[in-house]
Amino acid sequence: MAESMKGLKRTHRCGELSASQAGQTVTIMGWVQKNRNKGGLVFVDVRDRSGVIQVVFEEGKADAALLEKAAKLRAEYVVAITGRVEMRSGAVNENLATGEIEIIPESLRILSESETPPFPIEENSKTKEEVRLKYRYLDLRRPDLQRNLRMKSHVMTLTRQFFAGEGFLEVETPMLGKTTPEGARDYLVPSRVHPGCFYGLPQSPQLYKQLLMCSGMDRYIQIARCFRDEDLRADRQPEFTQIDMELSFVDVDDVIEVNERYLKRLFQEVLGIEVKLPIQRMTWQEAMDRFGSDKPDLRFGMELTDVSDVVKDCGFGVFTGALENGGSVRGINAKGQGGMPRKKIDKLTAFVKDYGAKGLAYIAIQEDGSVKSSFAKFLSEEQMSALVKAMDGEPGDLLLFAADKNKVVWDSLGALRVELAKQLELLDKNEYRFVWITEFPLLEWSEEQGRFVAMHHPFTMPMEEDLAFIDSDPGKVRAKAYDIVLNGNEIGGGSVRIHQNDIQEKMFEVLGFTREQAYSQFGFLLDAFKYGVPPHAGLAYGLDRLVMLMAGEDSIRDVIAFPKVKDASCLMTEAPTPADEKQLEELGLSVRVKEGM
Repeated sequence: MAESMKGLKRTHRCGELSASQAGQTVTIMGWVQKNRNKGGLVFVDVRDRSGVIQVVFEEGKADAALLEKAAKLRAEYVVAITGRVEMRSGAVNENLATGEIEIIPESLRILSESETPPFPIEENSKTKEEVRLKYRYLDLRRPDLQRNLRMKSHVMTLTRQFFAGEGFLEVETPMLGKTTPEGARDYLVPSRVHPGCFYGLPQSPQLYKQLLMCSGMDRYIQIARCFRDEDLRADRQPEFTQIDMELSFVDVDDVIEVNERYLKRLFQEVLGIEVKLPIQRMTWQEAMDRFGSDKPDLRFGMELTDVSDVVKDCGFGVFTGALENGGSVRGINAKGQGGMPRKKIDKLTAFVKDYGAKGLAYIAIQEDGSVKSSFAKFLSEEQMSALVKAMDGEPGDLLLFAADKNKVVWDSLGALRVELAKQLELLDKNEYRFVWITEFPLLEWSEEQGRFVAMHHPFTMPMEEDLAFIDSDPGKVRAKAYDIVLNGNEIGGGSVRIHQNDIQEKMFEVLGFTREQAYSQFGFLLDAFKYGVPPHAGLAYGLDRLVMLMAGEDSIRDVIAFPKVKDASCLMTEAPTPADEKQLEELGLSVRVKEGM
């Protein structure tokens, strides 16, 4: 039967005790991790968020009633124990922070009993994630998840401290805003007071933070909740947190400089890792040409090589056909993998097809220098030799090629080099390689919409020297945009914003907006621009993704207290659920189920 605390006060957390408290009487409170009953000797491990401490109930030192009560303890019972800290009489546990001490109890209270949990509360749980997420409140008792949430809290505290010291004001922006059809889908919130009208939950505070710059706030920071109704991946959630900032009277270098110092401080204080400044910079074009990705992982080589000029006159139709259609032929050199079995190469070929590639051509260089190739018969000896040389091929290497439109070649080989790095165990989670990617294209062509769309958003400033091409060749215009990438993950991105009305109106025109459409969606911002706008720029980090990488996890679900699963539902609360008729009636809504749903 559960007892009350009866005025008892906790003096220490379990993991905070050490040999320096030996001889002191302390009171701890927590959950029973393990109970080992050896007859007249009962060992109880008690756990709270700080760690575990061993409590020893021993015949002769504890009265019979206390010993009997201890023997009844089960995993996850909540207990309060008062006792004396002593150095361990038995072997020291090197794997435990409190491994050289134990508590000899004077009193024990059972504050709450527990049923047998559906899975063991232990680090690196092998229990299926679906089960753990259904009982997330139990899952969160695991030390590894608690460590992750402590780290996240630490990151948020340091973030606020750093930016406050740099003169940033923390300003909250609205959750209920205007819905914007551009970009990802909004989550809509119906208004009871305005029947038939809806708020949109923010995908980011973008427009509000630009208005704050118009308001003279100068430097703004917010740890902001954001929402996107889009398909989920391992590193994506329908609701997430951004470290969001905007600065006035700055250009690209100013934003990068303050953020480099922030990252240096963060990684030093949280992980004890020295980030060398300045962080490497790379243009978008260089990143795509070398790594096939605008978020390149620099922890390993295997860079792309453009061999279009080498193979332009060969007899292999796959290569020449791609070149005739304005594409390219590029390859990667998997060093030392020349002996890879054909079945494994076939699996890699299937892998790149998911990225739009029609296939994968290969050359396996044998140890004696001879080659096995899927297309050798189409090339002369001289052409094959020139191709191997261009790829820096040596005996024992495997050369893999894709031929198609540039985007397909970049996407497929960019993903392939990362997949090979995983298979070959080239990725070290303890290595942190940062890179700034700059000079993104301002616009990209959407086949689906048959028009140019903004690569970032419609408020991104073009590079001044490229403005001349905005009408004649919009795809050539580069943006004053920048992403910060860590180990192949974009952890943050931003840009210098347009602050001149004529450029903003031209941008909307290129994106296919009429003046009326632009003012209908963004009139409040365009009106604000009539009253003196400072040049401004900003950046936002994905907090969850950043902490995921710092914690060495593979999924942001492991750094979010109550995450959603892939269909954006919560297994624990079973959200979303239907609204009842009274709620719908108040909102003037009715639900119509589509056929086939």
